[in-house]
Amino acid sequence: MNEHTLKGNWNQIKGSVKQKWADLTDDDLTHIEGDRDKLVGRVQERYGHSKEDAERDVDTWRRENNY
Repeated sequence: MNEHTLKGNWNQIKGSVKQKWADLTDDDLTHIEGDRDKLVGRVQERYGHSKEDAERDVDTWRRENNY
């Protein structure tokens, strides 16, 4: 799935994001707006991961869920 599709389906995808990263707030999800880089940044911030680990987590989640 490309970046445009992630943004286009963001309202449906938010639930899956919330299940994977429960520490993300509704405000975080509103701010992210389907942007991969913003999601990586928020995961990094909330969970204390390195940028590389956050990117790996997000990319793995996207592959597993076909996002």
